[in-house]
Amino acid sequence: MEQEFHIEERVDRGLPVITVAGEIDVATAPQLREALHGVIAQGQASVVLDLLAVTFLDSTALGVLVGGLKRCRELGGELHVVVTDARIKKIFEITGLNKVFPIVDALAEVGAS
Repeated sequence: MEQEFHIEERVDRGLPVITVAGEIDVATAPQLREALHGVIAQGQASVVLDLLAVTFLDSTALGVLVGGLKRCRELGGELHVVVTDARIKKIFEITGLNKVFPIVDALAEVGAS
């Protein structure tokens, strides 16, 4: 059974977190873009994108993520990506975006060095 697309926003340890579940594709990417832009427009330079429940993402989704990252960096921040699914990580690796985005396995790792 296909998981329904869902976005939730919250704050964790002072950072805005956008949690996404389901597939991020050409049909759902605009909702993610709207959520990202909304959080950044509130003056948040750094945002955490929780993709732990994402089952698929396409090139449209990657475009939204790159656009969000650019906006965050313009404000001196970062777009952190939390993902553990090997298939989703592979998409970041194939496109080289694993070298562009700070990718971690758990929310607790964001900001830890």
